[in-house]
Order: sequence, then structure tokens, then C-alpha cells
Amino acid sequence: MINQKTKLTSLLAILLTCLFSCTAPEGSTEADVLKLDKIEGTEPMNVVFILSDDHRYDFMGFTGKVPFLETPNMDKMALEGTHIENAFVTTSLCSPSRASILTGQFSHHHQVVDNQSLIPDSVRFFPQYLQAAGYETAFMGKWHMGEHHADPRKGFDHWFSLKGQGNYFNPLINVNGEEKTFGDSTYITDLLTDEAVKWLEERDGSKPFFLYLSHKGVHADFKPAPRHQGVYANEKPSYPPTMYPEKNPDYNYDDVPDWVKNQRNSWHGVDYMYHGQINFDEFYQLYTETLLSVDESIGAVLDQLEKSGQIDNTLVFYMGDNGFSFGEHGLIDKRQAYEESIRVPLLVYGGKDVLKQQKVKQMIQNIDIGPTILAMAGLEKPENMDGESFLPILNGQNPTDWRERIYYEYFWERPFPQTPTTYAVRTGQYKFIRYHGIWDINELYDIQNDPWEMNNLIRNPEYADISKELRQDLFQWLEETNGMQMPLKTDGNGPRFDHKYRGTF
Repeated sequence: MINQKTKLTSLLAILLTCLFSCTAPEGSTEADVLKLDKIEGTEPMNVVFILSDDHRYDFMGFTGKVPFLETPNMDKMALEGTHIENAFVTTSLCSPSRASILTGQFSHHHQVVDNQSLIPDSVRFFPQYLQAAGYETAFMGKWHMGEHHADPRKGFDHWFSLKGQGNYFNPLINVNGEEKTFGDSTYITDLLTDEAVKWLEERDGSKPFFLYLSHKGVHADFKPAPRHQGVYANEKPSYPPTMYPEKNPDYNYDDVPDWVKNQRNSWHGVDYMYHGQINFDEFYQLYTETLLSVDESIGAVLDQLEKSGQIDNTLVFYMGDNGFSFGEHGLIDKRQAYEESIRVPLLVYGGKDVLKQQKVKQMIQNIDIGPTILAMAGLEKPENMDGESFLPILNGQNPTDWRERIYYEYFWERPFPQTPTTYAVRTGQYKFIRYHGIWDINELYDIQNDPWEMNNLIRNPEYADISKELRQDLFQWLEETNGMQMPLKTDGNGPRFDHKYRGTF
């Protein structure tokens, strides 16, 4: 028999879930719910949001991280617009991050906790509010939230989307409900760019507009456009100091979690990456070459807005959906809570006098995108969004109540079981990483003095109080946001994929 405490806990969970994703209250219509309060004295601006896949925060020409990499259009956005230097995702994985962008919610609220989870029908996307406020809206590219189809979704007047991960060449596209295959070696980044520019040229000029351009690039397996193939063939990557611990006596490898050490020899590890299908140097080369077409896409969109005279009343965002590791701690890909995985590029350009700062130091997260774009439309934030508008920061203000820490969550997935459920809290100086359900060591890093995360301080008695404080803070955040109910998803069908236990169930 279920006891009274269990009943109350279940009821509370249901009520809190409703708060974050429930349908319209009885007696009201969906249109009523989508009409937000207006911000006094604001005029709606046009917005273009360009999203790339797996683009880490420092792989842009102007950062100097990769000396040979040229990204003139990202450089232009950063040097003539605003570069948000500390941008983070709440979950470093495609589908959860994209759901957080569109909903303004943490993964444990919108429930898209892996790349297979369906997004609940009751969840609302911020473009729906824009649409209800009179915006003309369009989505182009990769949706990838659970459902393996490309059917039109709520909030968009024009729909041009690929199924799942899609293909780099000759893609199948759902065009406003009808599937169409593009042949003749059509390259996906170029196709999406051409469609975006065409839509900007032909849209209804009487309405403000919102364009969401969501690229497949630079998702593995990387395939550059034909014009970019081989351009970096003679360049060599610089290996991070934590890639080969035996070569770096300053790397405290003893206190690296065992799961990280074991993952070196897996699909997402440098010693057996993609089960031996490719070597690291070629992998690095193809990534940088594939990124070039994404940069060109940004340039084509900016050119169109400037040529048509719309750039002064349009803000253009460029962002990555999550970061990507290239050898740090012997890992590739994302999912972990290390800097290369959770940090993303975030650039803003245009808007005439809107942008007052070239560089933003505050910590911004993907859950802040929706509230910020709604503010640019002159709309208040819905109560169920976890993020906040950073428009005042772009305007040159310095809000005293802006967050001083960010939170991270990643939930174990069957397809890639090497990475455990992970929680983290990061301040301007420290990061505490906690692993759930495994017998292993947690991590504490002084990010300011140890940006490569080489020295885990979790055993150091001088940092015990900091560890305890951040651990307590992490659980307080989970309590306050109803994140203690861990989303458990069906464990899939068929034998396991990882090579160590391949063929077992």
C-alpha cells in the first residue's frame, strides 16, 4: 500500500510538472495562453537565430585557438558585434540542448533527456509566442528532438527540415509537410543557407520576422563541402596537455575518474575513436574543414540583411548546441562536464544601437535564448521558463542580480553507456562535478588557475569547504527546481553497441 508521504510526493511532482509544461487552463484557449504581457516602451525587432551542431566555444578564427582556422564571418560578428565569452549549455547533447533553447527550460523540466526522448505535446516553444504576437516565423534545418521524422512543429509558418541527423549530401527535406529529396550532390549547409536567404527575400514585409536556421554541421561524421575538402590537409592539430597523461607530469592523472580513463578505449575515446574507423588527425582536419561552410552561411545571411537594409532592425545570433572535446582527458565528443563540452560559441550582431558591449563576461546559458528573443519582441517571459533575458547585458547594463553560477545535468544513455549520469555546478572560479550511481571519484577544479582541468582538488583538505558548499548548492538547485525526480527512459531494444560488451543485452 502506498503511504501518505508517497502520495503527497507524487502529487507535488505532478503539480510542479504541470507548472512547467501543462496545457491551457480550463476555460482558456491556446491562443489566450500564448499572448504574453508587453514590455512598456519597446518596439519589436526582427531576429535571426543560427545554430550549429557540436561547435566548441574556442574553434573560431579570432580566438587564435586553431592558428590555421579562418572564420571571417564569425570574426566579424565578434569584432563588430558582441562576443559572449562565457556561454554554456545545461546539457551537452544535441536533443536536450535544442529543447532547452526552444523552451527556456532545464532538461528535467522539458523531459528531453537524450537523443531518443519524445518532447511532450504540452511543451510550448518560444516561437509560438512570437507567432501569436504577429511575427512571421520560419524553421530551417535540424530539429532532432526524439521523434525520427521531420514533420512541421508548432510555432512556425514556414518549415524546411531534415529527419533526425539527416545527411550532408542529397538530403531528404520536409517542406511544409511534404517530403522532397535534393539530388545532384546537394550539400546540406548550402541548401539550408539558400533557403534562408530566399525566405528573407520573399517573406511578408509587413510583419516582424523570426528565422531559426539550424545547421547539421559540424556533426560527425564530418563531411566538408567539396570546395573545402583538403584545404587543411597539411595542417596539424595541437594536442591538449591532458590527451596523453604519460607525457605531462603536471597532470594529476591519479585523481581522474576511472570512467574517464576507461573511455579512452571506446567510441568516444582517443585510443579507439569510432571503434577504430578514423584517426585523430584526420578527424580534426575534417571538423575544421566542415566548419568553413557554416561560417560562409553566416556571411550569406548577414549579406542579405545588409543588402536589404534590414540589419539595423535585426539582431542575428550565432550559437553552438553543445561543445566538443578534441583529446582533452583522452576524450572526444561531448556529454561530460568539462569546459570543452559545456561551453559554446555565442555571438550577436546587428540591431544598430542595441549592442553596447563587444565582450560579455557574464555566464549565459542556452535556456536564456528564448527569454532574450521574446524581450526583443517586446514580450515578457512566460512563468515556466527557467532562463532569463540577457538583453539588458547586451544593452550595456550590469544587472547586480545576474547569476553567479550555472548548473549542468546529463543523464546516462543506453547507446553510449560509457558516460555516467553527471551533475555539475560552475562559478566564475570553481567547478564541482558529481557522478551518480557509480563507484568513482567526483571532481573539483579551480577554473581560473587551472583552465585545462588538470588538477582535481577533491582530495585537497584546503578545498574541502568549497567542495561541500558547491555540493550542497547543487542539491539545493535540484530541490528548488523539482530536479530530484530522475527521468528514467526505456532502455531500448537489441544488443548493446559499446565494443567491450558488444552483443550482450
